[in-house]
Amino acid sequence: MSADTAYLLAIDQGTTSSRSMVFDAQGHVMAQAQKPLRQYYPQPGWVEHDPIEIWESQQQCMVQAMAQAGLKPDQIQAIGISNQRETMLLWERASGRPVHAAIVWQDRRSSGLCQHWREQGHEAMVQARTGLLLDPYFSGTKLAWLLQQEPALRSRAIKGELCFGTIDSWLIWQLTGKREHVIDRSNASRTLMMNLAGGQWDDAMLDLLDVPSAVLPRIVDSVLTSDELSPSSLGIPITGIAGDQQAALFGQAAIRPGMAKNTYGTGCFMLMHVGEQIRHSQHRLLSTCAWSGLPQQVSTAINPKGESKALRRPGAMEYALEGSVFVAGAALQWLRDELGLIDKVQDSEAIAASVKDTSGCYLVPAFTGLGAPHWDAEARGVLVGITRGTNRAHLVRAALESIAFQSAEVLQAMNADGLQALRELRVDGGASANNWLMQFQADLLGVAVNRPSILESTALGAAQLAGLGAGVFDNVQACEGMRQTDRLFTPNISSDEAHARMGEWRKALNRARSSLSPGD
Repeated sequence: MSADTAYLLAIDQGTTSSRSMVFDAQGHVMAQAQKPLRQYYPQPGWVEHDPIEIWESQQQCMVQAMAQAGLKPDQIQAIGISNQRETMLLWERASGRPVHAAIVWQDRRSSGLCQHWREQGHEAMVQARTGLLLDPYFSGTKLAWLLQQEPALRSRAIKGELCFGTIDSWLIWQLTGKREHVIDRSNASRTLMMNLAGGQWDDAMLDLLDVPSAVLPRIVDSVLTSDELSPSSLGIPITGIAGDQQAALFGQAAIRPGMAKNTYGTGCFMLMHVGEQIRHSQHRLLSTCAWSGLPQQVSTAINPKGESKALRRPGAMEYALEGSVFVAGAALQWLRDELGLIDKVQDSEAIAASVKDTSGCYLVPAFTGLGAPHWDAEARGVLVGITRGTNRAHLVRAALESIAFQSAEVLQAMNADGLQALRELRVDGGASANNWLMQFQADLLGVAVNRPSILESTALGAAQLAGLGAGVFDNVQACEGMRQTDRLFTPNISSDEAHARMGEWRKALNRARSSLSPGD
């Protein structure tokens, strides 16, 4: 089968749903299937998923997407996987049976451990080695908590009887019939256990977290050749793996330093590509691996015609700077599910536009603490400025504004780190379909907001990485041209007005903080 008629299956396992999509070699969506994922909240601040439900729902989506596309497995060249990143699992190596619920990235149960390590003065070392901060967000802290709480699990982990992994690890374990226990570098860089410069597990971090190395998966590249992993149960090779936000960065064609994207999903995640050198933040942003193992277009002296050939560089990493906002679209879901103020999340656009402002009302949705640039695990949500005249539309508009305010804070931190000025922000994710929100975001940022025609950038990026590994695409540039702009939102207010609005937001934000750190 020629590259022109090749097909790629993307597995996009997210926080609130499992999804599979089939793309052709031009990046067109041929089919997609999606199933919701149940959320469990056993205690305040705790969030869990059922590992079996994750696998079964994803399996069903794969079958449905292929059937919808009218394709059999032998007609699909490769599988690409993207996943919710910091969510962790622990399962039995022999049986594959989970020994605990999946602890979700939003979960805050390890905040006490993180505070203890901070008080011991470890955070500077942690940031230097991993690019991350001491926060319950990261899966290594969740694993440390679980092994501390369950001594029997620690004993089994030391003996090599248990497997730790993020969601990509769990899916690959299942897809390969329990033959492959691996994690790609973009996901490993979110565990707090990988050395960001070397791309392997860091002994000093394992000592700090008290995690036995026997429980850890093998670290592999984001782009793999067709024979590097055992074949999947479908007979389709797995050749692309990346955390969802890194996959979205690639799917947005933000492949050059200085390019950035923001994904508006359950949370908001802004990533700026910084190249092949780690950039450490001075304003509490995260340094992370964007991907590893991309093919590079190089001249080959062997070829007498002087032609170029794409050669994969195993282990070669590219990096990004990231700001993570924990609650974005989840604030709209809260309005729908807990308060009953809206029937559908999509209704929020028209409702917000029905009033000229929030009438002084601000929502700070710190339901699971605050992420970048504050990193306050103990912060909690607040609603301020309510008067007798505050109505449903004001609250809905305040929730939408909170998404844009939080994202603007992240970009301001990036600018303060001295990165080159952003010319446009590429956006994706479900809430990016909201025109009112995207215009307000452009107004606050003072730069254009560029929305692509395919909002599923995460799945597209996973498919593209898989296509590079399987040889469907000759080079990265072949993927770059797939992105098409749907709409460009340009600022409609002055920088002075944007600055004033951010000032009012910060007043509300301070009401949610558990404490104010220096510089806040």
